Amino acid sequence: MVDLSDIHLDAALDRPLYKQLADKIETAWRDNAVAPGERLPATRELAGQLGLNRTTVSAAYALLEERGVLQGQVGRGSFLLQRAEAAQSGRDSRISFANARPCGEAFPLDAFRRLAKQVIDSADAAEILQLGSPLGYSPLRRHLLEEAASHGIARPSDDLLVTNGCQQALDLIARVFATDGQSVAVEDPVYHGLVRVFSRAGANLLPVPVDEAGLDTRTLEQTLQQHRPRLLVVTPSFQNPTGATLPLERRKQILALAQRFGTVVIENDIYSELRYRGKTLPRLKALDESGNTILLGSYSKVSFPGLRVGWVMAPKNVIARLAEAKQISDLHSDQLSQAVLLRFAESGELARHVEKTRADGARRLDAVLRACSRYLPPGTSYTRPDGGMNLWIELPAPLTADALLERAERRGVNFLPGRYFGVHGGHSRGMRISFGGLAPEEITRGIQILGEAASRELALIPANIEMEPTAALV
Repeated sequence: MVDLSDIHLDAALDRPLYKQLADKIETAWRDNAVAPGERLPATRELAGQLGLNRTTVSAAYALLEERGVLQGQVGRGSFLLQRAEAAQSGRDSRISFANARPCGEAFPLDAFRRLAKQVIDSADAAEILQLGSPLGYSPLRRHLLEEAASHGIARPSDDLLVTNGCQQALDLIARVFATDGQSVAVEDPVYHGLVRVFSRAGANLLPVPVDEAGLDTRTLEQTLQQHRPRLLVVTPSFQNPTGATLPLERRKQILALAQRFGTVVIENDIYSELRYRGKTLPRLKALDESGNTILLGSYSKVSFPGLRVGWVMAPKNVIARLAEAKQISDLHSDQLSQAVLLRFAESGELARHVEKTRADGARRLDAVLRACSRYLPPGTSYTRPDGGMNLWIELPAPLTADALLERAERRGVNFLPGRYFGVHGGHSRGMRISFGGLAPEEITRGIQILGEAASRELALIPANIEMEPTAALV
């Protein structure tokens, strides 16, 4: 491991500390003072050695990765590249399938600047910049509730709480309703941030497998009957990480089972607007005649994720408890972001942006499905979503996602292995491909590299190793 403990940084300089640190590491690398291929200290370790904040070291490492000096390997650390690898990395343009986020180049920045200025110049600016209600910016809440009511989703008995993205909504629900060993049924594989939130709250997570049509209702029935969990968290449309969507009949089955066993459904509905083909399906909350479903929404996947505006829609007594927890946590979400997004929605710019996002998303989806069909080796299976940002690949045994990742990263392509999405581990041959932020040609090239790397890894496996069938997730 590289010893960087003697690096000296000067806080008096105008250049930020993270850039100073990145400069010094890059200089040492170019001058051969440190050996290419060596592993850098973990961010926490180097921060301790140099007396820095860990985020400073993380920012320096991120900058070095952009410069082609180092490469982060999931679960292993950060390594200085060899000269040839750095050149190859530049040629392959560092194609990352690891982040489920929209394409920043498609953001309608001119419209955003214009509308943000209108909000700042408005007579309401001073009030917007004051402390507000823990429930959120009232005009935005009213807009979201009215829009939901017009689609048969919100009831007169419902209220709405604005949160710092969907992640905070999950966190508040976990802290209010899932502490002290309360059982919570969740999809498996599932979004890793959800697992961390509920695990930290002390919940007992009950994994329910996901197949090509989403949550498996047979296993769900057994789980609900045996454990009587308090909550069921489900993403009905374009589930993360698989991209699976629950058909209408299965949605109705889930609601019937939840009502039968007294389980409250948490509907994570952050991807449904990103449908590129096929028929739009009703939300669980709209189908739930009991009115007990809690709906989570967000602007993060359809507009500007950095503004961190999400919401929870639920019966008023539930919202009151969540609002109390939120007030203790952060008083309220940033009102300026809420006001700008409201103006963005009311002006019609959001609808135009979503329409363009769907058209671009259809091209990305077509590219990833065509590339998977063309380049992945025999024995590989993959989901075929109708929208969203992700699909799931299952590699043929005995090839693992971690082994493929190590080879793929040397050619400038990365992804998240399936083990990151297992409730209790597993999914060693699974991998999430997030295509929402990449151009179609990048997607095609990235999948081609993954296919070539997988074929090479499989060719190295001794012929006497018994090949297991791949899980049927297609």
